[in-house]
Amino acid sequence: MTDQTIDTINPLTEQPLKSYPVMSDDEAMNVVQKSHDAFLDWRLRSLDDRAGVIAAIAAELRKSKDEFAQLMTDEVGKLLRDSRQEIDLCAGICDYTAKHGPDMLADEEREISDGRGLVTYSPLGVIYGIQPWNFPCYQAVRYSISSLMVGNGVLLKHSENCTGSGLMLRDIFERAGLPKGLFGVLLITHDQSDRIIEHKLVRGVTLTGSDKAGRTVAQKAASVSKKTVLELGSNDAYMVFDDADLDLAIKTCVQGRLYNNGQTCVNAKRFIVTEKNYDAFVEGYAAAFKDIAIGDPNDKATQLGPLVSRRQRDQIHDQVEQSVAKGAKIVVGGEVPDRTGWFYPATALVDVVPGQPAYDDEIFGPVASIIKAKDDEDAMRIANDSRYGLGGGIFSKDVERAVKMASTYFDTGMVHINSYAIAMPNMPFGGVKDSGYGREHGEVGLKEFVNVKSITIAA
Repeated sequence: MTDQTIDTINPLTEQPLKSYPVMSDDEAMNVVQKSHDAFLDWRLRSLDDRAGVIAAIAAELRKSKDEFAQLMTDEVGKLLRDSRQEIDLCAGICDYTAKHGPDMLADEEREISDGRGLVTYSPLGVIYGIQPWNFPCYQAVRYSISSLMVGNGVLLKHSENCTGSGLMLRDIFERAGLPKGLFGVLLITHDQSDRIIEHKLVRGVTLTGSDKAGRTVAQKAASVSKKTVLELGSNDAYMVFDDADLDLAIKTCVQGRLYNNGQTCVNAKRFIVTEKNYDAFVEGYAAAFKDIAIGDPNDKATQLGPLVSRRQRDQIHDQVEQSVAKGAKIVVGGEVPDRTGWFYPATALVDVVPGQPAYDDEIFGPVASIIKAKDDEDAMRIANDSRYGLGGGIFSKDVERAVKMASTYFDTGMVHINSYAIAMPNMPFGGVKDSGYGREHGEVGLKEFVNVKSITIAA
């Protein structure tokens, strides 16, 4: 045993919630071994059998929704209604996977000369996931359910902030009938995590987090020839074209920036508005932000809860101040409230230009960067002027043209037309550039960690 602990703290009260002992190296390696041992049997169960267990996980998630949602809100400060919606999304992912997974993973026939060909999708082994705190259930479910459907074992190193949520998810999985140990939760340090990546029984690694963390983990995994899937940060651009429905754009962009207290990789973050609409957009956006109610995330009237930690809140404020020092202007917000809880107000910046954190970097909190473009084409240029490329959006009444602009020119993994959304079970999720690589959800996500096996049979 080690004498180190992981301590969770309620962002609303700033009071401790629970303390968990960090695992010793032997304990951590035992979790890996147990996952592998369970995998050896799990891989032999039929696709329909695995799907049945995953369907039961969906039911158990819904049964546990009130308790799980409350724990997530207590651990990370997200609005209670958002926590409940997160559980619904995760149950929906399980439903989708259980229904469609067996067909997606079925053997495929191929025509070859002098015989026949067969493509099979076989499990790889134990898959290791390193996940952040902003969606305590979803971040773990979206990679684990696909890997379990394939027949893999799964390990989770969750963010320390939501340690309890990771453990609760394991218990929900096992109550639903998942073999004990197949989904293993690791309470470990970063140094121990490197040794998990190197473990001979770990066959793949997936991480959701910052681009810096992604590079570190990818390098470690590459050093031992293991595949990675990375879903990293972004500063998603939402463009308001000349012909946009301005009221819809303002309403949706406010929602897109503040969802999950503004702490989402695919939050709308940069708002690139053509000259024709710029002044009206800034006025409407600022007016909406001024009315945002900050408070207890358990209160139905609250629109913006506390950020996950003091460090997170202070970093966001520092990025705002740095941007202002380099020429940006605050039109609303920008001051740390004098109250208990790690709150930051809905904040909007204008005069945002390259060289400012508000333009170049990801601000992981409720801060909007509003940028003026000359026209639609200039808006697309600015949107692509980023090292990131996860999601984004276009507001335009000419939907056909917007789709063509999105598919042809927008250098990002996901695009929403006249809307904002985070994830859907049947649509691939992932990005390009410093936002990572690989996909989750849908058939392409289901097959990220499989052995695509080619078998030829002589005539």
